[in-house]
Amino acid sequence: MRPNSLRTKLLSGEPSVGTHVMTTEPWVLEAIGHTHVFDYVEFTAEYSPYTLRDLDAMCRTAELYELDLMIKVDYDTHQFTSQHAIGSGFTSILFADCHDVGEAMACLRSVRPDTPADGGAHGSRGRRFRPGFGGSEAYVESIRDIVCMLMIEKGTAVEQLDQILGLSGLDMIQWGPGDYAMSIGMIGQAKSAEVRAVERRVIESAIKCGVRPRAEIGTPSDAAWYLDLGVKDFAIGSDLHILYNWLKKEGSALRGLLRDAQ
Repeated sequence: MRPNSLRTKLLSGEPSVGTHVMTTEPWVLEAIGHTHVFDYVEFTAEYSPYTLRDLDAMCRTAELYELDLMIKVDYDTHQFTSQHAIGSGFTSILFADCHDVGEAMACLRSVRPDTPADGGAHGSRGRRFRPGFGGSEAYVESIRDIVCMLMIEKGTAVEQLDQILGLSGLDMIQWGPGDYAMSIGMIGQAKSAEVRAVERRVIESAIKCGVRPRAEIGTPSDAAWYLDLGVKDFAIGSDLHILYNWLKKEGSALRGLLRDAQ
């Protein structure tokens, strides 16, 4: 396997930039690859229909452009999905919906090597990222190199934040304001001052513990608040949202012109 670029950035202290896709279509990854500005692409599998064959095809396409791939997985199928994604060639895993330190620990364990030293649950597999049946030193090192990120998006997870941030194998965290607000009964108030204050505390705590917090933003101007807190890692935009926003804005403008012309 070629080097994990996100892992390299984390080790060197450099910033990283990613983006999101909800489609498995290779041509979208090709378009992103042609920009030459992203370190990785996150496939938000938690929200999307896909097959295991799709994961292989996405990785083959990304590798042509030296793009790394991250996958966001549901908690319910986290071990099955994350191990298959790694086998396809994904180099980073984002675990969603962890409610407490126990669930967070289970997620991290699912992608660590099944060795006495690592104490993980990822055993020897014969998949495309390491041809053959696996189990070699190189195979184990490749799994150790996988970047692991947790969504911090539940009220109970925030209550146990210090314990979660202290877990071995945790590289990054991502704040989830919508889920957090819903989990504490503040439905639809993800942008409230109260929720933003908790977000600040989560980010500051992560940096203090040596865990890199990533911020999801819509435009570069949104980065200023996070940069002031010391955030170095960002994910900007999503294919579906970009398409919707453009169609809504430009379609509405054209409709307006047509009404004015009548």
